[in-house]
Amino acid sequence: LALMESSRTRIVILSAKRVRKRLSSAALLPPPMIAMGLRKPRWPVLGQELAGEIEAVGKNVKRFKRGDQVFASLGLGFGAHAEYKCLSSNGPIAIKPANMSYEEAAGIPVGGDNALHFLRKADIQGGESVLVNGAGGNIGVMAVQLAKHFGADVTAVDSTEKLDMLRAIGADHVIDYTKEDFTKSGESYDVIFDLVHNSAYSRCVRSLKPNGRYLLVNPSLFSMVRGRCVDTK
Repeated sequence: LALMESSRTRIVILSAKRVRKRLSSAALLPPPMIAMGLRKPRWPVLGQELAGEIEAVGKNVKRFKRGDQVFASLGLGFGAHAEYKCLSSNGPIAIKPANMSYEEAAGIPVGGDNALHFLRKADIQGGESVLVNGAGGNIGVMAVQLAKHFGADVTAVDSTEKLDMLRAIGADHVIDYTKEDFTKSGESYDVIFDLVHNSAYSRCVRSLKPNGRYLLVNPSLFSMVRGRCVDTK
């Protein structure tokens, strides 16, 4: 890989099975601070998700061509906040659906994949009640829409300024966590998808219906062990 720069543009000579993209949208899902670097960023250019148009492909690339609109995940490789990025054609990169904007597509690789992974484990049935705690973030926004797609009655919990947006994407009910603790409302749910851990574990479990499922994202080791011992029947 060789890179040459001029005052007007950047020219990249690409090795086989690499693609160069101009990034139209990017999102960042911050990992733990230690992984990012304690005193300064470990990676000078952040960003884990992107969407854009392919500008050049290596001579052996078959899956993509110049002009393709794609979205991709960079994982802990980062770099999505750059204007241009080189990616392997064999990596997590796919053609963007035509009815989706770059901004919408950029949030899918991390937010969409994580939401779908957890909600599939919950085996949501039509008519069940699902609460998403931290619904206004990347994963939460996707979880609200997926839960509605599965036929659930969805309650979204987040801050005041996000409630209108959550209603707009399909939430049946919204709760402002700055004014109300959902675990103290007396309501119970078939599934609680907890992304922010701002309510006590024991109260969350008590807010489940019989045979309810509690999905805790990024749990501590203690929470993982304790979760296997909880019976909501």
